[in-house]
Amino acid sequence: MIYQKAYHPGDISNLSFLVTGGAGFIGSNLVEYLLLHKAGKVVVLDNYATGFASNLEAFKVHPNFEIIEGDIRVIEDCNKACKGIDYVLHQAALGSVPRSVENPIATNSVNVDGYLNMLVAARDAKVKRFVYASSSSVYGDSKILPKVETQIGNPLSPYAVTKLLNELYADVFAKTYKMEITGLRYFNIFGPRQNPGGAYAAAIPLFMDALLANKPAYINGDGGQTRDFTFVVNAVEANIKALFATKHDGDPMVFNVAVSDRISIKELFLVLKSVAGSNNDAIHREERPGDIRDSLADISSAKKYLGYNPQFKMEDGLKITMDWFKQAFYNN
Repeated sequence: MIYQKAYHPGDISNLSFLVTGGAGFIGSNLVEYLLLHKAGKVVVLDNYATGFASNLEAFKVHPNFEIIEGDIRVIEDCNKACKGIDYVLHQAALGSVPRSVENPIATNSVNVDGYLNMLVAARDAKVKRFVYASSSSVYGDSKILPKVETQIGNPLSPYAVTKLLNELYADVFAKTYKMEITGLRYFNIFGPRQNPGGAYAAAIPLFMDALLANKPAYINGDGGQTRDFTFVVNAVEANIKALFATKHDGDPMVFNVAVSDRISIKELFLVLKSVAGSNNDAIHREERPGDIRDSLADISSAKKYLGYNPQFKMEDGLKITMDWFKQAFYNN
């Protein structure tokens, strides 16, 4: 098990947690952690638009687990899910830069309107703390490396705009309604339960699927673009520590979640090729609109204020994820 280490202080058996988007990749990993560590109640709100019921199948027998099939764009669903909840982990969103370029209205509806519904529902339910998923995409056209939370550029995609709006709303709600809200800027999270299917799948599951199934693997552009790939256990650590970190007036409200290391896409493919034991080569194609060229996080703020200390480097996470992919999709 990868979640035996506790990232929370004390006993959580008397606390209730809501994970929106809990049937998704990161959300289901958060559910796994909370139930393993005997959370008093774990509620998932999901409409299965991008998540999968299969991600939650193993948890359904747990007496402290509840699934609410609903939509964050419906305020009544949000109010129902937040009733009696102590802490909210808001992961529900329409991810993917390309998806947002093709359908900005849908992306805004879920990521902004739905997010605002959740903030209002959490406020009215008087939850203790609201932790939400932001994105490294908010750094936009900024060329500064490493990325520091206080220095962002202009957004390059509708998706990036929605995540920036999330952060602005969080700041206003915290000041206006005295809510405790923390945002986490994810940097290319990967790991078990990340779906390789669909038009908007991320690079690592796509590469793994291509290498294991001996299918064509595609690299957008020249492959020289760099990313700070982050294993999902590190993201879970950041979420849990953000829930329980001691907050003081003037503390930052948004933090980078990464490992502060980067690799180019073409180098990543070679690493995965070696891990998979494949002779498959990648095919280069046109660049994607809205993509950031280079990404590397400064995680000193998360370390200082949250106690974040990521233990999993990219190579370790890739091996664990590759093993999971083999068992989940190829039965070996």
